[in-house]
Amino acid sequence: MEFEGVIRSRKSIRDYINRKVEDEKINFVLECARLAPSWTNKQCWQFIVVKDKKIIKDLSKTSIINRWLKNVPVIIVACGDPKKSGFRNDIDYFIVDVSIALEHLVLAATDKGLGTCWIGGFNEKKVKEILEIPENIRVIALTPLGYAAERKRFVGKLAKIVTQSNKRKSLVKMIHINRW
Repeated sequence: MEFEGVIRSRKSIRDYINRKVEDEKINFVLECARLAPSWTNKQCWQFIVVKDKKIIKDLSKTSIINRWLKNVPVIIVACGDPKKSGFRNDIDYFIVDVSIALEHLVLAATDKGLGTCWIGGFNEKKVKEILEIPENIRVIALTPLGYAAERKRFVGKLAKIVTQSNKRKSLVKMIHINRW
């Protein structure tokens, strides 16, 4: 797929078919994440690939809004080590670093015909307990990874209405030249 096509076709998928994601595709998206830029190239990220159905079900319970995750084939948990990144202007750059890497992963997944959904609404403490993540590591986001269902179930339809995910501001409303 051409890059612009990847960008334009990427959307948040909340409905997946029951189909195994090939290891080659999982490895491809992880490799794309690995190549992301980071603060002084520290690469503070770690990814946990969850395929175990019981663990997926447990992760789906870390937030009332994520119950739909129980039916996904894979969840990737994106973590960061704050000590392996920088801090400037009151910004913890480990969050930026992990976000860039995860976005590389999300776009690579789209290119391979896989669906994702950036998830920030979760109880970090519960996720860390379930996955035995060390105390010094932060969980930044989760994403399911799988093949999108043709027909959206209720959760997918509701999420599209609530998030208005197809609406985008025009460039005129967000670009400033030389000054605000």
